[in-house]
Amino acid sequence: MKLSGRDLTRFIARPEPDRAGLLLYGDDAMRVALKRQDLLKALVGPKADEEMRLTRMGAGDLRKSAAPVIDALKARGFFPGPCAVFVEEAGDAAAEALTLALTDWRPGDATLVVTAGALGKTSKLRKAFESHPNAYAAAIYDDPPDRAEIEESLRKGGLAQIPREAMDDLTALATQLDPGDFRQLVEKIGLYKLNDPAPLTSSEIAALAPASTEAAVDDMIHAVAEARADAIAPVMARLAAQGVGAVTLCIAATRHFRQLYTAASDPRGIQQGIANQRPPVFWKARDRMARQAQAWGAERLATALGMLTETDLTLRSAARAPEMALMERTLVRLAMMPRSRG
Repeated sequence: MKLSGRDLTRFIARPEPDRAGLLLYGDDAMRVALKRQDLLKALVGPKADEEMRLTRMGAGDLRKSAAPVIDALKARGFFPGPCAVFVEEAGDAAAEALTLALTDWRPGDATLVVTAGALGKTSKLRKAFESHPNAYAAAIYDDPPDRAEIEESLRKGGLAQIPREAMDDLTALATQLDPGDFRQLVEKIGLYKLNDPAPLTSSEIAALAPASTEAAVDDMIHAVAEARADAIAPVMARLAAQGVGAVTLCIAATRHFRQLYTAASDPRGIQQGIANQRPPVFWKARDRMARQAQAWGAERLATALGMLTETDLTLRSAARAPEMALMERTLVRLAMMPRSRG
């Protein structure tokens, strides 16, 4: 059976030990690994390894025979408690063995947990789990965690009551940080607030949030929006050295200017337009972005979005123009707009 992302979160919160198995698959190996880590901890507990209730094996062990995984599912641990068998980095080459293991599964056997990379609709491995009446298959997409997942992570860290402003900031950070960095941030917040009954604040989140490439991208885009053209080239050179592509920069700039346009066009006022952004704007940037939207105005922001759209189409076309140079030229032209027309 298929399991949606929201249903997977519920399953991890309240696992069903009588299920034969669960397949987690997706493009982002880090996201899949984090979900697998949460799933195994929920199914068999944090001490399963040392109590020998968790068996790990590679998919390569199953190319010749299903016997290793079937034997592991039937084995009984020396310590009491639920057992699991984890098969890592599986693919269709292991589909036959894992299908036989699911078919041979009986109540009381260990739970089979399998991870894989991207799997198409015709994948034999996907079909084995999706068609089994007592197994699940869950796709792990590259989307940032939603509010329910963030709340669950915070709850595990000992933080049950989070003020709305702090939750908005965490939701915004979840879209900027990679999954591993965001997981570390949540763990750091849990340790920082240990035995502290005071509500989590936005300033505490800002102090604990890690610096990242995204922060450098944001700095450059703020420079563009604030007409600081001379600040663009040095940051562009640093980002290029870090492997950031022109299309990534174009997407980030378009997102920022679309937020400014939405705020400048809001009939209730710019401040309300910034406050109602979804995903929310990180609190430290709200006043800054409101000033930017005020300085540009809706009409010039619409022109800016047109320039970015044209650049994006050129970057994605067959044109052979140097991509970073093309992107830098657009950003400099944008930075000069408020001066030349203001």
